[in-house]
Amino acid sequence: MRVTNATIRAVNGLTARWAGVAEGGTVLSAAGVWPLLAFLADGAAGRAREELADAVGMPADRAAAAARELLAALGSAPGLDSALGLWTRRTLQLHERWRSGLPTDAHGVLTGDLLADRNALDTWAAERTGGLVEKMPVKLTDAAELVLASALAMRTRWLRPFRETPWCPEGGPWGEGEVYLGLRRSSTLLDRVGVADTPDGHVTELRVYGTGALDVHLVLGEEGMTPGQVLRAGVDLLTDRDRVVPGDRLPYGEVGPGVRVTKVRAMRPAPPTLDVTTAAYEVRASHDLLERHELFGLTTARTAIPGHFPGVSDFPLCIDSAQQAAVAKFGALGFEAAAVSAMAAVAGGIPELRWVVTTVDAVFDRPFAFLAVHRHTRLVLAAGWVTEPVPFTGSQW
Repeated sequence: MRVTNATIRAVNGLTARWAGVAEGGTVLSAAGVWPLLAFLADGAAGRAREELADAVGMPADRAAAAARELLAALGSAPGLDSALGLWTRRTLQLHERWRSGLPTDAHGVLTGDLLADRNALDTWAAERTGGLVEKMPVKLTDAAELVLASALAMRTRWLRPFRETPWCPEGGPWGEGEVYLGLRRSSTLLDRVGVADTPDGHVTELRVYGTGALDVHLVLGEEGMTPGQVLRAGVDLLTDRDRVVPGDRLPYGEVGPGVRVTKVRAMRPAPPTLDVTTAAYEVRASHDLLERHELFGLTTARTAIPGHFPGVSDFPLCIDSAQQAAVAKFGALGFEAAAVSAMAAVAGGIPELRWVVTTVDAVFDRPFAFLAVHRHTRLVLAAGWVTEPVPFTGSQW
């Protein structure tokens, strides 16, 4: 996947800022929202153009080209599906320069029949995400002149699967007698886990490698750290690897959140091992981007006064709805996630123990963060916070 470093920095920067204000169980994809903001910035003017450029992290006159590059890269990467859609009223005349900068098959029509238009948008969202997101997250009204949307879906299979097991964590918010679907895995690759000292506290990072260079990083912070602090730390560690002490260099003892390094007796000699225990999870979230309009550069663009998007159309437009629906599922065999973002404009006997071996135990037994990352570029595709693991049922065992 070929994406310039400037675009990766811009998208990951938006991820960090958005994740920094995250609360409760959630999943979000800045990679899904960013192209929409970039195309809007290209067609905006005045204060709206300045705010959108700040949000996308690059000059507005470079934003559309970067968005096209990102969408093309996402669409060509194994395990990823990406699409952009634009729907307008028949009577809305778009400037050719702006419209031609979008994918050629992106443009559809709003007929004015709300039920038919809603069904068409929902069908597009479901088809582009393989059914993970069933409805287009947009407020569609009679006044809608334009809907601009993106869909991003990712699927990866673990290179080393986990083993499913019923799991009752000891203590903490998940240690109240509930039985969860636990995931366990052992490996001799100790460097898959690491501990880092960040400005907000220590975090433990576990990298779970998948096919197609799509990986998931699980990040557990110190007790007392907020979801936003843990998520932001996880994003920062993608480029600041010097902070991370890998598992093969950790000392003995309780060395980080959820991590303990011990010497244990064994029946036969064995290399050091990393034993991981975590929870299967499924997280869904809906985000109203206008509730954080300043984060997404939409403060001015949402006001009903003319002049925001003269590069899009001579018809005066303002942003009436900006939302995202996202889902992430983490299981024994792999991970899948999807996000649809849309903006509408209106006007894991006693033996003889002779040997001593080293074991690194990493246990994610309380709320933790996750990042879905493209391994080679370190582009964050989705991020989230897990508060409720998947319950264990007999049918899963």
